[in-house]
Amino acid sequence: MHTSTHTLLGQPARTAAAHVTRKAPGLHLIGDLYGCDCDDSLMLDAAAIEAFCLQAVEQAGLTSVGSLFHSFGEGGGVTGMVVLAESHLSLHTWPEDDYVTLDVYVCSYSQDNSGKAEALFRQLKDAFNPAEPHLHRVVRA
Repeated sequence: MHTSTHTLLGQPARTAAAHVTRKAPGLHLIGDLYGCDCDDSLMLDAAAIEAFCLQAVEQAGLTSVGSLFHSFGEGGGVTGMVVLAESHLSLHTWPEDDYVTLDVYVCSYSQDNSGKAEALFRQLKDAFNPAEPHLHRVVRA
């Protein structure tokens, strides 16, 4: 059997089997959103961003189990996360650069949640209205 070793953040190396059977397929959508042209509240106001994200999660048919959004003060950005029963949504804003990072990941263990993830991601991306979105799609199988 082929094995490989991994070192992470100074932790001792561990040996892992090269072939692992996955039992939790999912979809991971990642966006680097440059040149965002949106309402200032979506870049600066943690409470407004949290409310918008929770509404978008519900509209997409996903299940929020908790959320935390933090403002970096006057004129600063926001970092936030919604923990989903299906996995998570996270975002970070840099209003001084008109830049947002967006991350939506869903597991599809008992049903395919890919369409819901795509709807959530699209609604958030469209709200930030980026001039230059760099989007990544990772299918976890």
